[in-house]
Amino acid sequence: QVQLVESGGGLVQAGGSLRLSCAASGSIFSRNVMAWYRQAPGKQRELVAAVPSWGSTNYADSVKGRFTISRDNAKNTVYLQMNSLKPENTAVYYCNADWVDNAETYRAYWGQGTQVTVSS
Repeated sequence: QVQLVESGGGLVQAGGSLRLSCAASGSIFSRNVMAWYRQAPGKQRELVAAVPSWGSTNYADSVKGRFTISRDNAKNTVYLQMNSLKPENTAVYYCNADWVDNAETYRAYWGQGTQVTVSS
């Protein structure tokens, strides 16, 4: 089984910064994608940023230039550095890991979510 444990959420003023962390444990396929999603009240869950184990990052247009996703493969941990935060960034942020394993089975796992609240 795979577990994802997020940390680093909290309350911050507009213009401030937060760093989220997500530690993955269990049977993690080496070739995977780790990502951060968020869900604001009354809205659908959306992709914030993703980073595959083999290469380049991908960001939602709304966070480009302000958020940075990174990963430490040795620690199976993904980070999201969030700068210049805005009230509209308030949401529950979820860590996600997914892959297609050697049996061609798609697997996806989610963390429990961490609340990020940005005050104006």
